[in-house]
Amino acid sequence: MLRKHSLVSLLNLSVLLLLNTHAQSPVPNPDPLRFQSEINAFIWWDQKNSPPADAVLFIGSSSIRMWKTHESFPNLPVINRGFGGAHISDILYFYNQIIQKYDVKMIIFYCGDNDIAAGKSADQVFNDYQELIRLILLDMPDVKFLYLSIKPSVSRWNFWNKMSEMNQMVQNYNRARSRLYYLDMSSPLLDASGQPDPCLLLEDGLHLNEKGYKEWNKLLNHHLSLYH
Repeated sequence: MLRKHSLVSLLNLSVLLLLNTHAQSPVPNPDPLRFQSEINAFIWWDQKNSPPADAVLFIGSSSIRMWKTHESFPNLPVINRGFGGAHISDILYFYNQIIQKYDVKMIIFYCGDNDIAAGKSADQVFNDYQELIRLILLDMPDVKFLYLSIKPSVSRWNFWNKMSEMNQMVQNYNRARSRLYYLDMSSPLLDASGQPDPCLLLEDGLHLNEKGYKEWNKLLNHHLSLYH
C-alpha cells in the first residue's frame, strides 16, 4: 500500500510540474516587421533632419506615440519614437534604428502594456526589460533612464494585477541601480474608489485623452526638474 501511495503521489507531482511548466512557457513574440513602415518613417525623418544632441528620447508604445511631447516639453531637445501596439520585444528588435543611433542624455520609456494584454507573464516582460537596459547601458553608460509605470485603463483593468506586478519588479530593479529611475504614472489615473477614471481616457477606455496627458505632463515636469 505504501508503494502504491508513493506512486500516486509521484504521478500527482509530475502532473503539477507539467501544468506549472506549461503555465510559465513564454508567449511567442509578435512579428516585429509589422512595424517596418513606421520604422522606415523614422529613418526617413532622420535623413531629412538633424536629430538634436543630448536629446531626451521618448520611446515606447502608443502612449508615447500619441503624446504631444514637443508641445508639452518645449524647452527640451525631444525625440519621440513611439509606435502604437509595440511590445518591448519590438523595441529590442529595432534597437539600432530607434535608440542606439541617437546622442541621448535621457530616455523616457513607456511599454509593457501591450505585452501583458497579449498574455505574456510579468516575468517574461521583465526579462525583455532587463535585456533592453543591458543594451542601453552598454552603449550609453552615462544615460539617465526613466521608466513610466504601466497605466491602469478601463479596457484592460482585468490585467491590472499582472501590470502592477511588472511595475513593482521594475521599481525594485531600478531602485537598486544608479541612473535608472521609476515614476508612478498610475495613481493620478485612478478615481476615489481605486478604479480607472474614464474622464482621463478616450472613448476606447485605453488611451489617454487631453486631460490624462495633462496629468502626465504635470508629473513628468516635476520629475525632470529634480533629475534632468
